[in-house]
Amino acid sequence: MSLMNKKTIVVAMSGGVDSAVTAALLKKLGHNIIGVTMKLWNGPETPVADAHHGCYGPGEAQDIEDAREVADKLGIPFHVFDLSEEYKSDVLDYFSLEYLSGRTPNPCIRCNRNLKFGTLFRRVEQSGIEFDGMATGHYARLEYNTVENRHLLKKAVDLNKDQSYFLAMLTQEQLAIATFPLGDLYKSGVRKLAEDFGLPVADKTESQDFVAGDYSSILPEGSPGPILDRDGNVLGEHTSIAGYTIGQRRGLGISSKYPMFVVDIAAERNAVIVGPREDLYQDELTASGLNWIAIETLTEPIEVAARVRYRHKEAESIVFPLNNGQVRVKFKEPQLAITPGQTIVFYQGDNVIGAGTIDSPHVIARNGETKQSGSSKSSVKNK
Repeated sequence: MSLMNKKTIVVAMSGGVDSAVTAALLKKLGHNIIGVTMKLWNGPETPVADAHHGCYGPGEAQDIEDAREVADKLGIPFHVFDLSEEYKSDVLDYFSLEYLSGRTPNPCIRCNRNLKFGTLFRRVEQSGIEFDGMATGHYARLEYNTVENRHLLKKAVDLNKDQSYFLAMLTQEQLAIATFPLGDLYKSGVRKLAEDFGLPVADKTESQDFVAGDYSSILPEGSPGPILDRDGNVLGEHTSIAGYTIGQRRGLGISSKYPMFVVDIAAERNAVIVGPREDLYQDELTASGLNWIAIETLTEPIEVAARVRYRHKEAESIVFPLNNGQVRVKFKEPQLAITPGQTIVFYQGDNVIGAGTIDSPHVIARNGETKQSGSSKSSVKNK
């Protein structure tokens, strides 16, 4: 979205410093700003000893009050929209179902697409508020490719804070109405701006993603089942597969001569599979639910740097289109703990090419070969 002209912009305010500075910067540029906040928590508002709040939890009332104080300081309208029911059905229920299916979901990515730039946007429209676009405090950048007529999502200047990974499932329509003013700034500069603007949250600590601390309380209940090694030997028992994720080492409750890690979750057998660290490496995966940003669709293999989790380093790889709408990703080097349910994001330099949800990794056998063979002989495209 171009900010060349004066516009009315809705700013999604979390009560934190980033969204507060976003609102302040846009107001300084001369735009009409309207602050909005999502109410997600539907439990009791008990006091929170830890100042690190999550997006969902009993500290929400304080966060909403902080956002309101920022709006008052800036002299902008402020509205709270209760999306707790939508959050439960779109994010929490999805979170539970994925874990019970033996997958590890990414609720923040789903929330950005379905809630912030989905339900919240529509609710603001339905309320009668007229506006031109929506801004958030994410660290990412946007450009418009006039040749391809596509909105491009790019990494932030501050790579330590870059959040393009969490926005990689936004559609072209959503990117068209989005604004990320912090994409060209460093976090230290944002803190300084908060002080310069005299914002009441200038010294507020960073919030946590999703929920603060241990989120076992929102995990679904499951049934006990076996913990097995690769050969099917029973090593112990778990209380629910929902409590495990690929790469987990602690809390397995089994004894072994060498460290054991969760290497697979077989939901159909209600079993957790464990093995040595080397069993966590895979050099291929399949992904579905693709969202292409820099291109309309993938018709031929393409070289990318792929990130299989937010904190994982990007890895050189080739993405091959499959006939069923999936893609196959072949890595130059084996990757650690590829996890079904997580989002894989494809980059070329600073540009987000697209993203998808990991369906299954291709496990490397002890002899170094992949258990699932087959490769494409098509030429590779490097945009």
